[in-house]
Amino acid sequence: MLEVIKAGPQTTVQDLGRFGVRHLGVCRAGAMDALALTVANRLAGNPAGAAALEIALPPACFRLLRGGMLALAGADCRATLDGEPVFPGWRTAFRAGQVLKLEAPRSGMRAYLAVDGGIAVPLLMESASTDLMAGFGGHLGRALRDGDRLPLGEARPPRPRLGVWLPRPGNRIRVCAGPEYAWLSKPDRQHLWGHPWQLTPRSNRMGYRLAGSALRMSEPAEMPSHGALPGLIQLPPDGQPIVLMADAQATGGYPRLGMVAAADLWQLGQARLGSQLRFVEASRDEAEQADRELQRYLRRIERLCDEN
Repeated sequence: MLEVIKAGPQTTVQDLGRFGVRHLGVCRAGAMDALALTVANRLAGNPAGAAALEIALPPACFRLLRGGMLALAGADCRATLDGEPVFPGWRTAFRAGQVLKLEAPRSGMRAYLAVDGGIAVPLLMESASTDLMAGFGGHLGRALRDGDRLPLGEARPPRPRLGVWLPRPGNRIRVCAGPEYAWLSKPDRQHLWGHPWQLTPRSNRMGYRLAGSALRMSEPAEMPSHGALPGLIQLPPDGQPIVLMADAQATGGYPRLGMVAAADLWQLGQARLGSQLRFVEASRDEAEQADRELQRYLRRIERLCDEN
């Protein structure tokens, strides 16, 4: 078992999400930073998509009620295990009864805690992820609260201490132009790429609402509903873009300015409220090349963890 001593503002059980059910109106959910969740799981000896904790803006504190191995990835939260430092990107052994504390992050927005055996909550539609808007999945369909206890899977055989290099998120996000991008005037197209966009407090796991000089469309601002996916950049009537995130709705009707490159979605997941983002125009080939590089990095992690 894992006992929640201090849950923090929003800690949820997440895996890589629900796939193949958007036609039913069910969002993907899952980790906002899938890269960090994957790396933490592999270090802990789990499959890449095992259920782990997504801890948004700690402090948070947990008691581990059995021995085993854990790993943290994502935001660097100055974690300690019974007072001893636990560094992100490292596999760490723990004993029954030890307490893991995470402080306010030095950088980033979300930390991921993986424990060997995974968080053993029931699967719903083949996923353990928490859908906060719909209120299902994870632990009782909600963010964790102080005093919650979560079951853990069976502990793995002990393995040696191991660390890996974790990429650091930036604020330059590659984007492929969307179907309605051409509806922007030339000056507004230049503004989309040439000026920073601030991440506003109205942002959440469904979507990031950005603030900057309003963009205007030469065509009607709304269209018939179409499919929507995480990473899609929409333009509502107020001219301030919205980037759909992990809990994005299945359909939308706003013009589609662009699609964030899959390889950069994890960086958005680590962006803090109030921070500035810059969009960088990318071709489809460039986005696919970035994804191949990310997959090569993950394969190296897989090999290293399998060998150690």
